[in-house]
Amino acid sequence: MSFKETKDKIEYGDTVILHIGYNNMIPLIIKKGETHQTKFGAVKHDAMVGMTYGTRVQCPKGWICTLHPTPELWTLCLPHRTQILYSTDISMIIYQLDLKPGSVVAEAGTGSGSLSHAMLRTVLPTGRLLTFEFHKERSEKALEEFTQHQLKEFVTVTHRDVCGEGFQLNNEVDAVFLDLPKPWECIKSAKDAIKKEGGRLCTFSPCIEQVQRSCDELVKNGFTDITTVECLARNFNIQKAKLQNINLDDGAGDTFSIENENSGESNPKVMKMENTNLDSKQDKKRDNNSIHCFSAAVPVIGMQGHTGFLTFASIYSQ
Repeated sequence: MSFKETKDKIEYGDTVILHIGYNNMIPLIIKKGETHQTKFGAVKHDAMVGMTYGTRVQCPKGWICTLHPTPELWTLCLPHRTQILYSTDISMIIYQLDLKPGSVVAEAGTGSGSLSHAMLRTVLPTGRLLTFEFHKERSEKALEEFTQHQLKEFVTVTHRDVCGEGFQLNNEVDAVFLDLPKPWECIKSAKDAIKKEGGRLCTFSPCIEQVQRSCDELVKNGFTDITTVECLARNFNIQKAKLQNINLDDGAGDTFSIENENSGESNPKVMKMENTNLDSKQDKKRDNNSIHCFSAAVPVIGMQGHTGFLTFASIYSQ
């Protein structure tokens, strides 16, 4: 199984995404003779071999669905070693960094590899990802996953603290992404890593104070087009709504007269209204009004809140 291409049939060694229910997916490596337990009962690995991706697998108490892995699905079910970026922020990062097939991108803070998989899919087949992680075990686990997903030839995983030691790259990458507690400490090194013809840089910071210090350092190092965005997704449900049509003719039969209009007296004008059985007229007209039905977009009350601030900047020909 590979994230770089798709295939129809499940084979031994594949990573399959098992969709068990709403917001319940797990990655499963297919191994000969093994069995996996779910809330619907046991699933035998051997029984899934040869099945087409997307097939329902019948279990003793229900069924599950076998899905081909994608970066988006992997983000939703990967084993968390750190906090991760989700598709809302990932899509903005890839777009703003102008990544495309053939791009070379450096990433500081591999973490759980959520963004890494999305970047790799974007730059394939001729691009490359250079990812740096200061935690040794996390870097080793990330390399293991890239190998399992047949992405090893497109990625270089380096165990290094880039804040203290820098990227140690010179004129090699088109874009740099920084997911670090103190991104301003390695902006100078990131500038050196970007190709002489220029490139893009992005930092992800949960706190606005981090953004302020990063922006100050970006300006000092000659970066321009500096912008900061926050991506918040709001879901809407389409619901049927009903409103009573408004009858604007209420009181059309009313009569009034104004006294002292031309008398020149200083007394204020007195308005007289004649309306017989006004309440009964309004009730009758209200009963005759039709109900108007229409579709309305109603925002979901519960929505994902703040994740972090994305700061983007450009460096032109150096």
